[in-house]
Amino acid sequence: MKTGTTIITLNNGYHLWTNTQGQGDIQLLCLHGGPGGTHEYWENFGEKLADLGVQVSMYDQLGSFYSDQPDYSDPKIAEKYLTYDYFLNEVEEVRQKLGLDNFYLIGQSWGGALTMMYALKYGQHLKGAIVSSMIDNIDEYMVHINQVREEALPADAVAFMKDCEAKGDWNNARYQSYVDVLNKGYVDRKQPPAISHLISTMATPVYNAFQGDNEFVVTGKLKDFDLRDQIQNIKVPTLLTFGEHETMPVSSAKRMAKVIPNARLVTTPNGGHHHMIDNAPVYFDHLKQFIKDVENDTFNK
Repeated sequence: MKTGTTIITLNNGYHLWTNTQGQGDIQLLCLHGGPGGTHEYWENFGEKLADLGVQVSMYDQLGSFYSDQPDYSDPKIAEKYLTYDYFLNEVEEVRQKLGLDNFYLIGQSWGGALTMMYALKYGQHLKGAIVSSMIDNIDEYMVHINQVREEALPADAVAFMKDCEAKGDWNNARYQSYVDVLNKGYVDRKQPPAISHLISTMATPVYNAFQGDNEFVVTGKLKDFDLRDQIQNIKVPTLLTFGEHETMPVSSAKRMAKVIPNARLVTTPNGGHHHMIDNAPVYFDHLKQFIKDVENDTFNK
């Protein structure tokens, strides 16, 4: 497959930014989180996995920074494109246009939700699935995230945040200062300068539609996300990888590892939600071992 950047045209006429790194017979497609984030934490995966002969492809989903951004203020466009079905089927169209089959799919956070949904609907195309920092429902996430901030912040700060959330006062400076504290403790613990920008690259309309204002509240469509009654139908080898100090509950991941028929759970010490950056050596050791085991037909045997 051609390496470097390729702009693909979707059947709907919009364009997506894609990039492929590395050479090899093993194919890995990467799905970023957000929703509305970017590909950027995948940029070194081709280099990190080169010794296994893995070719890594990534893309920015529709609405995200490097790809086309529809006018979501138009209710008809929002109704058509801000849906689970759209983003799931976008993965399949990207797979087709990049010519991938019998490949690995990795998804971070929201991308992990898409990975689970893809494995359920299009699993025949997968060699393996990697769910990075995402559980199969939001209810358990909300219980955990409230525990996290109660442990991380003084009681008066938590009360203030809840008051702002009840009022919808999302832009309150004091409120946002507490969000920054939580982000530094549980999302981006390493605060990597390499993916810093002079302006925000978040596709806010996409993020707001699915998540809400920040990682510690869920007021959008994701509040109803729940695959607990379906994940037993994921048949492909599955790696569940989580940080040990992050927003997603590892207790839920342990349950998922028992329910998904062919799954392995690994955790990264000192890792937050973006543990591929917070503790890269451990993260990549786990990922490479998974790929080796699947390739050698020794996974979970």
